[in-house]
Amino acid sequence: MGRGPSIEGRKNAEDAKRGKIFTKLIREITVAARQGADPAGNPRLRVAIDKALSANMTKDTVERAVRRGSGADGADNMEELRYEGYGPGGVALIIDAMTDNPVRTVADVRHALSKHGGNLGTSGSVAFQFSRVGELVYATASADAEEKVLEAALEAGADDVVNGSVQSTVLCAPESFESVKAAMVAAGFTAISDDVVMRPANRVAVAADVIETLTDLLDWLDELDDVQEVYHNAALPES
Repeated sequence: MGRGPSIEGRKNAEDAKRGKIFTKLIREITVAARQGADPAGNPRLRVAIDKALSANMTKDTVERAVRRGSGADGADNMEELRYEGYGPGGVALIIDAMTDNPVRTVADVRHALSKHGGNLGTSGSVAFQFSRVGELVYATASADAEEKVLEAALEAGADDVVNGSVQSTVLCAPESFESVKAAMVAAGFTAISDDVVMRPANRVAVAADVIETLTDLLDWLDELDDVQEVYHNAALPES
């Protein structure tokens, strides 16, 4: 008798999480489509659509978002905003948002940071510590797996491969991201994650007593409706 509500509760939570992911993906498609509704001539839109379809979004939903962004279904009023600041332990943060209400968004972001011992900085205060790169992450639990990813990545035109304890990260120029991704798929590799991101030049060690607070802050920011992506320079354990 007690199992029904538990299963239903889990399903509702999963549906809510899926809905939040879809909302972020639709916003990205909508804003990307402002630069052109044809994915063939709009790399950002191609990447956004690919992410949406990979998340099992229907083609009809994708097409509606493209039409809205291109103005075919009426203009949207979304703004792209980037906030820079610091989290607990002095961790540098870049927070990308899309919103129709910047006053609400900055208040939500500022509140999240202040609740976790962080603060907003001025534009440019931390951005110099990051660069925009294509980043593809693969599971590599052995030296042999690392070597195979390295060979395939360099053959695909990647710039670098960074090996961790259980995964390898392939790095490339943003304009090479799609071709590198396609070549890795053709070589038989499936990424854990792949996207064009803001990657820190260096990651900083975080004290054990700060990790939980920082993780809670990152989760809090991710839950905000207007926040699309959050980047940081903390060295956190690989999942």
